[in-house]
Amino acid sequence: MLQISILLAVFVAVAAFAVMGLRRIEALINVQRRLSDGAAKRSIVTGRSDLVRKDKVSNPILAWVQASTSINNEEDRSKLKLALARAGFEGPSAPVWFVIARFGLAIGLPILFLISQTLSAEPMTGIKLSLCAIALCGTGLIAPQAIIDRAGGRRKTEIEHEFPDALDLMVVCVEAGLGLEASFVRVATEVRESHARIAEEFGMLSDELRAGRTRAESLRNLGERTDVPALRSFAALLIQTDALGTSIAQTLRT
Repeated sequence: MLQISILLAVFVAVAAFAVMGLRRIEALINVQRRLSDGAAKRSIVTGRSDLVRKDKVSNPILAWVQASTSINNEEDRSKLKLALARAGFEGPSAPVWFVIARFGLAIGLPILFLISQTLSAEPMTGIKLSLCAIALCGTGLIAPQAIIDRAGGRRKTEIEHEFPDALDLMVVCVEAGLGLEASFVRVATEVRESHARIAEEFGMLSDELRAGRTRAESLRNLGERTDVPALRSFAALLIQTDALGTSIAQTLRT
């Protein structure tokens, strides 16, 4: 039991470092992408800037993994991509890395356990050895999804807590004469340090609007991407206000 406890502790530590590493890598990739997108010139023909993110995996090895696993199915990949995005892991390669981590742990943990038993002075044998290996395999399969669910719930709670302050600032911006799109940009800039999550979401919404998506579609994506009831209601109310032509400032204050 002591050896199993040590292995589980090592697994938790490795998984935590892996999650932090993946989040750091994804953040750096997002920063580089946004910098390159911001530097791109507006097309004279279409009148749009090149802000639409690539949705395909460019790395040939990652592309092979995607084609060889269940995420090759568009529906399954979309569900996994949405779950990862809600947890803060964006980018086209996020589902592939999730699958690699999941099956790597499911195979690696039992192998490490068996190796440790071969080096042990009193190794396990028989059914006990098999059950421990199976348990570690199951842990490797379940743990990544549990980590993603927990990260998604934590991020959702943070957005729920940050949204009221951002909404108050939006009211001030709109009543001062800024348009709705300009208000999203200004709020995202002003609250980036203190309210990083909602600033990131408002920034993504602004990027979608700049890329040519309609206001209604971008707002719906905001509600779907965050899965926060308050933001879903906020998006639906703004879409309805825009369609009816009523005052956006009064709607936001209400």
